[in-house]
Parts: sequence; structure tokens; C-alpha cells
Amino acid sequence: MSSIVAVAGGTGNLGSTITEAIVADGKVKVLILARKLDEQKEREIGASILPVDYTSVEELTRVLEENNIDTVISALNTMGDNAPELNLIKASEKAAMTRRYIPSIWGAKYPEEIAAISPIGRAKLAVASAVAATSLEHTVWYAGYFADYYVAPGVPSHMMILSVAVDVPNNTAAIPGSGDVPVVFTHTVDIAKFVAASLTLSKWEPETYLIGDKLTFNELVKVAEEVKGVKFKTSYDSLEFLKSGKVTELPSHPVMYPYIPKEKLQGLLSVFGIMFESGVFNFNPSRTSKDDFPDLTLRSLKDLLTEAYKTK
Repeated sequence: MSSIVAVAGGTGNLGSTITEAIVADGKVKVLILARKLDEQKEREIGASILPVDYTSVEELTRVLEENNIDTVISALNTMGDNAPELNLIKASEKAAMTRRYIPSIWGAKYPEEIAAISPIGRAKLAVASAVAATSLEHTVWYAGYFADYYVAPGVPSHMMILSVAVDVPNNTAAIPGSGDVPVVFTHTVDIAKFVAASLTLSKWEPETYLIGDKLTFNELVKVAEEVKGVKFKTSYDSLEFLKSGKVTELPSHPVMYPYIPKEKLQGLLSVFGIMFESGVFNFNPSRTSKDDFPDLTLRSLKDLLTEAYKTK
């Protein structure tokens, strides 16, 4: 069991969600590792921030040791630059009290052929390999694609919302491939709840799976149409088109271009499209975190969509 936990990136999107869940669970002390102090964030989240320098293994080690941190959860969003997390793994291995580590993977296991065309995939594989090479007890969480992207803002989320394949607010879909390959979807609030609960386990397996729901994109469109009572404008992107680094632009995409240039965003989304159609998000584990915590609830996409649009 963990007693003092540090969430790296704990003021960010997924990180703050996880930190809030640990605070709400109330069974362990949680601290946040962040590049700078932010008193307002501390008040909002309910946990103290420890400023750290991710370029220094020695500094990270010192912070972990001085605060008696036994468990590190990484939610660092480095968009392909894994140097901060690799340093954090080294520091966790060196720190006297630190014995458990959850790397920032969260979605699905990247196959080598996907990592070959995805800087993010390569970075995550390197992180997984690095933590596996340590003496730290560790577990990689695989919870599928975040359901938040299809139900915000109707269902609260800290994630930066980006429509992928299905633009629910605009009743439009550009489905990758056939749209008939099952995909695991889990809301980040549900993920965080199970992560918090897992801190009480005496032993972690190297991999932890969580399945909020599993359905194809064709089924997702059908459910969204039923909930909203409208017909979606639907098109399909062939695998060949996706492999060219492009996707069909959805109505909500242009507002993202000031933050992520169109070409880069298209490349990112095309890789996800290939992953969806290739079955990377269609995992079938023999055991999930739900088996450890049967009393905790998971919300289906239909439940979430209904909650998001029930007053619309």
C-alpha cells in the first residue's frame, strides 16, 4: 500500500483529475510535482505543489527524499519529449523511500509499427522500457481512448477537448477505416477513481487495464444520434488516406489550429485513426481493475452522452 504519493504533472489535464480523486478518496497523502508553484491551483485541487526541475535527476531525487514520497504517478504530457519522465524514473530509482511508479502511458500499448510513425508512441515505449528496467514496483495503465472527447462540456472534464473521428456537438463524423473495429473508451474521472483506489493494493501487476465501454465508431455514431435525436453527417477515411498523414477535417478542428498547426494536428489524428482501425484499442485482458474494485462504477458512452445532452 502507498502512503505518500506524488503526481507529476498534477496540475495538468489528466494529472489534476487523478490528484483530485486521490484527495477525495482520502486514504493517502498526495503531493504535486510541477515546474512552478501555483497557489491558486493548490487551492483548487486541494494538494500542495512541490516545484521541481525535470532537467536534474539530483534535484528530483532530493525532492522525493525530503518529502518521503513512496509512490510516483506520472501524468506528464510531453508530446513526444520524454526526457522529463526518463529523469523522473531515474530519480525514483535513486530515492531511498520511493518504491512504486506509474508511468504516463494511460491509453493503449503502442505496437512497434505505430511507434515507427509516431513520436509520441516512440516516447511512450521508451518510458515503459525505462521503468521496466528498474527495481521499482510499477504498473502501466491501459484505459483506452478518453471518453471525455465525446461528452464535454456536458460531462465535466479537465481535458483539452478535441473531436477525434466523431464531432458530437456538430453532428458530424469522419470515421477512420471501416468503423467496425471495437475501441475501448473510459472517462478520465473514472480512470482517476480507480487509480486512487489502486494505491491501497499490496501488490501491482506490471499492467493494469480498465474498460469503461467498448464499441465501434459506427456504434458510437448510432448511440449519439439516438441520444441527440439527430442524423449525423458521416464520411469515412480510408486506411490509405490515413497513412498519408491526413484526416477529414471536422467542424471543431479549426479552433485548435492556433494551438496545434493544422498539418501537425492532422498527422496526430491520422495515427490515432490507424491505431483504431488496426485494433490497438480493442484489448481483451483476462483481468481489469474493476475485478479489484467491483463496487466502483464505470460509465458507458451511452450513459455519458445521455448525461451530456439530457437537457439539450
